[in-house]
Amino acid sequence: MNDPTIASTVPRAGDAPEAAADEPVLVLDGIDKTYARGLAEPVRVLAGASLRLRRGEVVALVAPSGAGKSTLLHIAGLLDTPDAGQVLIDGQDMARASDSRRTAARRAEIGFVYQFHHLLPEFSALENVALPQLANGTARTAAATRARELLDRVGLADRAGHRPAALSGGEQQRVAFCRALANAPRLLLADEPTGNLDPATSEQVFAVLLDLVRDTGLAALIATHNPGLAARMDRVLRLQDGQLQQA
Repeated sequence: MNDPTIASTVPRAGDAPEAAADEPVLVLDGIDKTYARGLAEPVRVLAGASLRLRRGEVVALVAPSGAGKSTLLHIAGLLDTPDAGQVLIDGQDMARASDSRRTAARRAEIGFVYQFHHLLPEFSALENVALPQLANGTARTAAATRARELLDRVGLADRAGHRPAALSGGEQQRVAFCRALANAPRLLLADEPTGNLDPATSEQVFAVLLDLVRDTGLAALIATHNPGLAARMDRVLRLQDGQLQQA
């Protein structure tokens, strides 16, 4: 799966101008988030959380359960809005952008991977990877071609026509990785992407994810409870008491 001739057929997310190579892809600046509805006392989940994530960086996000890492990822991925602070994607403040602008940014700039693959069961692996491209306006033939290239890249060329029920858990998650990269995003956000797999499969699948991220040169923020996986990333950020600290 490290064949450079295969990797070179997959369009790279990092095709930005060289002058912008050192600019952060994601900046979170002073992010606050409090949940109050239905609670006896408001719970402040994020309290001035800040980070800068550059192109080519793979950063681990670690936190105790309930500390707010999913909330942080949702805000970074424009699925939720902060009470205060800035969310900059490629220098553009998206924290309070219009819904249509945020939706367009999610489609074109951000890839998501979750603990559970969330593949559509009625579609094949290839169709699951092609669908985000079609939603983003890519022609059907081009979408299918890219889907095949990505599936080939993760060793699933011979499984492209299979529906999720006919795939193993590790294979399903590899398809989910391909789907996340289908529109060549600049930012990948992953929430416990191997947390639903057994240890051996988790190691294999994480290696595939790391390989894909390194090849495409995108910026990645990956939440994990696994210290072994976290140690293989460029740096580790710990979310504690609503703030991010270098671990």
